[in-house]
Amino acid sequence: MNTSIRDASNAQQVVVQDNVFVARVYWWMGIGLGITAGVSMLVAQSGELVQAIFGNPILLIVLFLAQLGMVVGIGVAARRASPALAASMFVAYAGMLGLTMSSIFLVYTSSSIASTFFVSGGMFGAMSLYGWTTKRDLTGIGSLCFMALIGIILASIVNIFVGSTALGWLITYAGVAIFVGLTAYDTQKIKRIGASVDSEGAVGRGLAIQGALALYLDFVNLFLFLLRLFGRRK
Repeated sequence: MNTSIRDASNAQQVVVQDNVFVARVYWWMGIGLGITAGVSMLVAQSGELVQAIFGNPILLIVLFLAQLGMVVGIGVAARRASPALAASMFVAYAGMLGLTMSSIFLVYTSSSIASTFFVSGGMFGAMSLYGWTTKRDLTGIGSLCFMALIGIILASIVNIFVGSTALGWLITYAGVAIFVGLTAYDTQKIKRIGASVDSEGAVGRGLAIQGALALYLDFVNLFLFLLRLFGRRK
């Protein structure tokens, strides 16, 4: 009898930890998206900032390299149980990405950006729900999507020199499919992590930031690829 009560108590504790961890992941993801959106809109409204950023190729390269470094750094900080450092780097990364993403307001109409954002949110929510509820192991799909992602990165580099419209559209459709799959995979992965770590410990809080970064990148990239498909240019 006591064993049954103890088992039920332990199971309930795991569920509570899981819920706290996942809530923290989505909270940080929302913070990141809010920062990126806010920074990008503010920059787009300032001609001086637009000129300073996009009129300087060296600055763009520095921003790109800094963003890559931030992504790696967040993962390192999370694994070394430094949640405060990981959180600070995530906020800085979201802000820097907002600087470069401000270019979409210069290319696409505000209405098409807004509508694509809501479409992206719907697709992201549906695939995240699938990843959370499915009993199917999505590890294979995640590995396939990751390899395909490397493929479209290489294809995008090649297309810079080739300038093929057909290849560009192929990359766009493939990008949508890849990040739809990664959204489901990353959600399932986060669910499993939440059930195995102490959500209030330093490791758990750091891994929550890392999980938020993964879902944040899934959403942002899904949004950008969908914008290429549905966005109306100015």
